[in-house]
Amino acid sequence: MLLSLTIRNYTLVDELHLEFAPGMTAITGETGAGKSLVVEALGMALGDRGDTGRIRAGRERMEVAAVFELSGNDLARAWLAEQALEAEETVVLRRTLGRDGRSQGFIQGRPATMQQLRQLGALLIDIHGQHEHQSLLQRDTHRRLLTEFAGAAELAAEVAEAARRHRALAEKLAALDAEEGEREKRREFLAWQVSELDALGLAPGEPEALEAEEATLAAGERFLEDGQRVLALLAGEEEADAHTLLSRAVQLLGALPESASSAFAEARELLESALIQVDEATRAVRRQVEGFELDPERLARIQERLGQIHALARKHRVPPAELPTLHAALRAELEELEAGGARRDALAAELAAAARRLKEGAARLSALRREAAPRFAAAVQGELDRLGMASARFEVALSPLPEPGPHGAEGVEFLVSTNPGQPPAPLARVASGGELSRISLAIQVVAARSSHIPTLIFDEVDVGVGGAVAEVIGRLLRDLGRRGQVICITHLPQVAGCAHHHLVATKESDGASTSSTLRALSAAERVEEIARMLGGATITDSTREHAGELLRLLAEG
Repeated sequence: MLLSLTIRNYTLVDELHLEFAPGMTAITGETGAGKSLVVEALGMALGDRGDTGRIRAGRERMEVAAVFELSGNDLARAWLAEQALEAEETVVLRRTLGRDGRSQGFIQGRPATMQQLRQLGALLIDIHGQHEHQSLLQRDTHRRLLTEFAGAAELAAEVAEAARRHRALAEKLAALDAEEGEREKRREFLAWQVSELDALGLAPGEPEALEAEEATLAAGERFLEDGQRVLALLAGEEEADAHTLLSRAVQLLGALPESASSAFAEARELLESALIQVDEATRAVRRQVEGFELDPERLARIQERLGQIHALARKHRVPPAELPTLHAALRAELEELEAGGARRDALAAELAAAARRLKEGAARLSALRREAAPRFAAAVQGELDRLGMASARFEVALSPLPEPGPHGAEGVEFLVSTNPGQPPAPLARVASGGELSRISLAIQVVAARSSHIPTLIFDEVDVGVGGAVAEVIGRLLRDLGRRGQVICITHLPQVAGCAHHHLVATKESDGASTSSTLRALSAAERVEEIARMLGGATITDSTREHAGELLRLLAEG
């Protein structure tokens, strides 16, 4: 519901703040006083195209801000959540426009595009009249209204989700098929590479171990020669080997007199420890020397094996140590490609199931729409008769689509003929401004109990009518107002008299500038305004009495 509207520097308005209530609000005033300011300003707040010519003379920037209550408007709350905007109790839409043509939009104080303003605005308010913001000219609105009238909104959402899932699976399968040729070439190449690595049978760490063993075998003679020399130095049969020299030093220190022996005690302990370590080193070297055998055949086999490993590593452009990791990765990719056939079969089965779900859901939705279409058309036709358009003919056309999609299996369009003998045609092509407003009113009256849009604005819906039809329009708007909020710009007292609330537009001039404003009327002021609408410039006591009587009769009705 629209709670308030603030307008600054817009056409003849310096600054204007209006508050709105539930029910029906009538806006009246003399021609040119600014009755349509509300519609025009709201259109700006809702993302309509900006016109710098509407900026007040002498000002550089205009601004419009509209505050809406979100209570019960789940669709608007869901949209705000999708946009990562806070869905509080109210939402504020604001728009600025400068003389340089720069326009800025804001939702909840955060910058917003004009498209975002329009999307959210469509969930908050519906404007009918000679204005570009007319949702009833859009087929999407026709489909939505019929679907809601049929009680199929939840089913429609399920069909949309089924269509989205079906499309995603179809695109995935198409991509899989498009890559089939390349995939087969890759599979054959991988199979050859993996077979080579399988034949090599390389174990992790094997290249490093083989290279170390090769180095040892290749230097076998030198290994034995050097080992023998080390043994001779450590514990040979010469007087100068390490074991003999250390033993002699220990003996000499041990033979010192007791008085001198204590001074060399630490040195003796160190030499004894060194002697033990020399003995251990001697045993270790002897084990290696005695256990080593020259094996030219083993060396040849190792060198051949390393040659194979290095050749394959060069082919794959990786270090030899990384061949086992590469082998595992290539095998995994090959297994994945070889499983592609089974995966495609599973994907095709999933796609077929999704197609069945979409088809079945769309069929149920079509049945509900087909059943509801003639009832909806008959109800709208009945309201058109009451609104003085008995010669008009209203139909709901359902046109089958080639394939079920996110909106079901058919298109929905409202058709109308406003003159006898003319075949029904799309609403946007055949209805004049005044006729469109009344047709829109008739449709909204029928759809009001299932529509989610809480605020309706009708701009001059009573153009070209009078008398009894005007009163019918007023009562219809009052009835709509009981279910939500209706704002009506009118020049007929019969319509204005049905309103729960009444605003009047006035224009004043001080000789230097002209300003327009709107204000709420008291009960007495309302009688005066209805009297003006009934009697024109001259208001008599009789006119006032007539106006009072009209208000009483309409309120009682």
